[in-house]
Amino acid sequence: MSTITTEQAIPTGTWQLDTVHSSVGYAVRHSGVSLFKGTVGSFDAELADATLRGSAEVSSITVNDENLQGHLLSPDFFDVERTPRVSFESTSVSRVGDELAVEGELEIRGLRQPVTLTGTIAGPVEGPAGEKIGITLETVIDRTNFGITWNMELPGGGSATLRRKHSRPG
Repeated sequence: MSTITTEQAIPTGTWQLDTVHSSVGYAVRHSGVSLFKGTVGSFDAELADATLRGSAEVSSITVNDENLQGHLLSPDFFDVERTPRVSFESTSVSRVGDELAVEGELEIRGLRQPVTLTGTIAGPVEGPAGEKIGITLETVIDRTNFGITWNMELPGGGSATLRRKHSRPG
């Protein structure tokens, strides 16, 4: 049995982020064993003419530890005073069925790196507030590619190496 996949068009027009039904989150592997998650409270995104753009205010990062939150905003990590936003702009968007692949550049701390976001797209559908689409995307990055190199040696050896995973549901 063979499977045939057909590439579908990205919905045309301009699609604005629905802030009530959207979120941006991240997950970080801490000390190589535990995973903690956080969110970003202030963000925006737009899909227009098959180009996806979005950004988030670094100061709106939340975690369940006030000290850690302060450290994430410091020059050791995001350096919110010098670089208050992270941003993304696509270079290509492709759709096969409900699967979505978005190539583009992610900018963190003023450094731009190519990334691929993958996920799903649903719609368009007509709802009470008009026509909508739903997009869920994620990627995994190496924070050192963005100049975030702070680390701490662990008492038993090794380091608290982190990998960040950013999502941009919309």
